[in-house]
Amino acid sequence: MSDGIMRALAYDGQVRVSAVVCTEAVETARQRHDAFPTAIAALGRTMASTLLLSWGLKGEGHITLRIFGDGPLGGIITTADADGNIKGYVQEPQTDLPLNQKGKLDVGGAIGKGDLYVTKDIGLKDPYTGSVPLVTGEIGDDIASYLMSSEQTPSVVSVGVLVNPDYTVAAAGGIILQAMPDADELVLDDMEEKLRHVLPVSTLIHNGADLSAMIQNYLPGVEVQFLEEKPVQWHCDCSRERIGGLLKSMGVQEMQDILEKDGESEVVCHFCNSRYHFDRADLEKLLQEMQRDLQQG
Repeated sequence: MSDGIMRALAYDGQVRVSAVVCTEAVETARQRHDAFPTAIAALGRTMASTLLLSWGLKGEGHITLRIFGDGPLGGIITTADADGNIKGYVQEPQTDLPLNQKGKLDVGGAIGKGDLYVTKDIGLKDPYTGSVPLVTGEIGDDIASYLMSSEQTPSVVSVGVLVNPDYTVAAAGGIILQAMPDADELVLDDMEEKLRHVLPVSTLIHNGADLSAMIQNYLPGVEVQFLEEKPVQWHCDCSRERIGGLLKSMGVQEMQDILEKDGESEVVCHFCNSRYHFDRADLEKLLQEMQRDLQQG
């Protein structure tokens, strides 16, 4: 199915549910970064988690997840906005490890020990950032730990990426079931029992389950109130104009040094690997703009 996200309520509003399919977006990320299986599994799980946590974003709001571990993958950064746009990168995309003891891609081993940071910008003066130590590095457990720490609500988070033998992404997505503060203990017990028998989310997606079917697979026999469904997609908002602004932010002296030493500059976007080349004429034009702006005060 096409990439998308669905929001719902269950157990008479006591449990909030988000489900996402982002196979196409994660495959785009794999191609952009030439990522190996373990690396794209880690990046894809983080992308899915970021989309799941975007509930409540409006307008220009966005949410960013940063994972910094001591494993060979290095850092992972992903960002999503209110319109379902997602982008992300992993510091060492050519990382691949042997399968773990469960026969799965060893995302936890590749990430290692470290911390998870969640920054949510909802348009207020200062974005909110919360952090927790990584629990397993498998992403889902770490997001659940963050939700318990930041919102004091028990949550179940399942995110997964299935990779084909040719390294392409066969399925990617996730689901969050988050108990509201007033949720009854019996509801939590029932939800926990149902989750013992559910298939992995990547398997459900690969088998063709749509978003509503994913939610119903996790909550069989439970009445679900579906709230909204919208598409999600890979999108990087970098541009030549934005990169030019970044170069200008370095200051007049730095720009003059680049002109004297190199006479040109090439900037690569971390998120999408797009390259922006600025020759001498481009840099001189930026320098003139900077000097004019300084004169105008």
